Amino acid sequence: MKVGIIVPYSWSYHGGVVEHAEQQARALGQLGIETRIIVGHDPPGPLTRMLHMRLGRQEHPPADVIPIGHTVVVPNNGSLANVIVSPAALFRFRRILAKEAFDILHLHEPAMPIPCVAALAVSQVPLVGTFHASGAVPLHGIARRLFGSMLERLDARIAVSSVARETAQKFFPGNYEIVPNGTPLPPEVDIGNRSNQVVFVGRHDRRKGLQVLFRAWPRVRALTGARLRVIGADPLDVGRLKARLGLQLDGIDLLGSISDRALTQELLAAKILVAPSLGNESFGMVLTRAFGCATPVIATDIPGYRTIVSPEAGRLVTAGDAELLADAVIEMLADERRRAACGAKARELAQQRYSWEQIAQRLAVLYERLLHVPQNKEAD
Repeated sequence: MKVGIIVPYSWSYHGGVVEHAEQQARALGQLGIETRIIVGHDPPGPLTRMLHMRLGRQEHPPADVIPIGHTVVVPNNGSLANVIVSPAALFRFRRILAKEAFDILHLHEPAMPIPCVAALAVSQVPLVGTFHASGAVPLHGIARRLFGSMLERLDARIAVSSVARETAQKFFPGNYEIVPNGTPLPPEVDIGNRSNQVVFVGRHDRRKGLQVLFRAWPRVRALTGARLRVIGADPLDVGRLKARLGLQLDGIDLLGSISDRALTQELLAAKILVAPSLGNESFGMVLTRAFGCATPVIATDIPGYRTIVSPEAGRLVTAGDAELLADAVIEMLADERRRAACGAKARELAQQRYSWEQIAQRLAVLYERLLHVPQNKEAD
């Protein structure tokens, strides 16, 4: 079986959907399923500097990643998405389909241009769509008006959570199976031997709540001596945020974009992951990533996080409340026995619910079922 995994965003910039697709490909490969990821790419150069405010990954994509074209920055759902909009990508996509001869196409955010919509229009093989987003999602409203009927060509619909399913059904009614985002599971973890560090992982989008964490941090730092490791957010943007808040902030390390392996090492070393998002989170991949590393989570009490963070694995606090956030971090750092117990439970939850081994098996069963259903797709 050969599966084409289609992502409408840029491989060059880290994001939840791109990360999900890469991990999905690795997990399916472990089952003997051949995959290719079709995705945007913005290599270093004049055009990327013109279209984007920052550089992304500097290395070349691996052999199983097929770049389809440059992306542009589009505001969407409280964030900035790097979306493929060049018409030339459509012709590249047709050539890729002809060359690769996929048995299944798996579309992530299938309502997004260009490769996902192109797959809906021209594919002759079964189509699976995974919906990740939650909230208002303005681009989904536009997509519904322009080509919403094309979503009927999907042979199976997946939502990564009940929150994502509610959002998808609002724009594109239908039946959705919930298959959560998976997470890597390091083979060995040391729950007790941790550095006095707190980790934040996320882009510099207002909805990620870094500004709330910064308001909470002076008291956390004063009472615990912990260091804050900020991962993912551009250091220049974070520097401007610190200046705008006018706070005296020390004990903060700005790591920027790091490799997947380095992220695992950071989570294995930290005592706590803090996720202070304000809303519009459908799942929270970083939460389960921390769980897999036996790292407890302190997150905001929003729908996308509420179904993941149990009291045994962490704590939820009111979104936007810096004082409550500081209280929760300080209390967790002060009680090592409870912190270690939460880490152990978090690891157990990751193994039981979010291992890529289990999720890949579910996807393989779905693919096999679709391959044995007669297809009658006609290209537009």
